[in-house]
Amino acid sequence: MKVPFVDLKKQYRTLKTEIDEAISTVLAETAFVGGSFVESFEMAFAEFCNTKHCVGVGNGTDALFLALTALKVGAGDEVITAANTFIATSEAITRTGARVVFVDIDSETFNMDVKKIEEAITHRTKALVPVHLYGQPADMDPILGLARRNGLRVIEDAAQAHGALYKGRLAGSMGDAGCFSFYPGKNLGAYGDAGAVVTNDSDLADAVRKLSNHGRTEKYNHEIEGVNSRLDGLQAAILEVKLRHLPEWNERRRQRARSYNELLHDTSLIVPRKNGDTEPVYHLYVVRVNTDARSGLQKFLNENGIATGIHYPIALPNLKAYAYLDHKPGDFQEATKASREVLSLPMYPELEEEQIQYVTGKIREFFG
Repeated sequence: MKVPFVDLKKQYRTLKTEIDEAISTVLAETAFVGGSFVESFEMAFAEFCNTKHCVGVGNGTDALFLALTALKVGAGDEVITAANTFIATSEAITRTGARVVFVDIDSETFNMDVKKIEEAITHRTKALVPVHLYGQPADMDPILGLARRNGLRVIEDAAQAHGALYKGRLAGSMGDAGCFSFYPGKNLGAYGDAGAVVTNDSDLADAVRKLSNHGRTEKYNHEIEGVNSRLDGLQAAILEVKLRHLPEWNERRRQRARSYNELLHDTSLIVPRKNGDTEPVYHLYVVRVNTDARSGLQKFLNENGIATGIHYPIALPNLKAYAYLDHKPGDFQEATKASREVLSLPMYPELEEEQIQYVTGKIREFFG
């Protein structure tokens, strides 16, 4: 049996009529940059996130950069984020001119350890960027409380958490802004790069929109220098079609996570754990395996037609890109340990129960 890590072809086949019609409509109207399709998706996604505003942008990395810039984060500032995430989070921070400050992670949820945030705050700290990693919501109440007490802004990196719930609140709706990626493999994925910033702050939404469109609100009337980072009409139309299916897809991911958990509960693997009153959306299904066994297990699964991934093999502070921060090997023990133990198993809404049984059966076979 072949079990891909994700199967976008299968997803497209189930939506082919809707997707093809949406693309044809955009082509017929030649509404490629801005226009009614972008506006329609922005309204739909804002409603989905339970926020007042959504601004479509070029990608998720730009979403973070634009939100931070709109909140006046820049040179001389510090921004705190998690030591275990994709580099897009940290590079968006440094792109503003601010200094990135990493905080170690919770060993069970992989998200930023809230107990370590306060000791990282200095007089230069301007913002916190919690990451809802793998679709598991970060522990937002204490993060928001710390931000209020210290006068800090909160930008949620929800790039992997479309529709995830924290105590009944949607990822992206709790901070000053929420930033999303619509990279094709995401829970809500475009057919190319795309992203969005959601917020309840009208002034912030206007600032992000202006920055993302060359610093203008009217053609040739550039109030500031901005960048070119706009959601195009084709991607917006595709995303709006897929958005209608997202709640069902997320529930399927939860069901598949439950199946994995049940079939792996008595193995040597550590399966994902929910953080309190949350509803994760399992963008990735990440287990922990003994460091000495991981490479062997991954090789064995690959030989048996099962694709896997490692998210992420090097904790951000340990990357060469951040050598200038002069971190010591023991500074981020949990993030470093996770980078050596995590293994992502196949996870997508169309994954069949038979495939999950095959994957877990092979894992059991490997461990004897």
